[in-house]
Amino acid sequence: MISHRPDIVIARSVGILCIAGGFIMGMQGLDHPGSQWMPVALGLIVTGLTAQVYALVRSLTYATKSRQPTEGKE
Repeated sequence: MISHRPDIVIARSVGILCIAGGFIMGMQGLDHPGSQWMPVALGLIVTGLTAQVYALVRSLTYATKSRQPTEGKE
């Protein structure tokens, strides 16, 4: 089941955009070895991976909380 929680959707979107932008800037950095493109690209890739891990953790905690039975309900 796909979760539509806003924090998870935003984190996944930011992660995808940062990783894609990082790879594009990394290709530019490979063309110009002395420029600052490569460190910026690596920073964007790390930021994107961090956002994806955050979204994964949030979706797993949301899924486990929704599966746990609540006390008092029959």
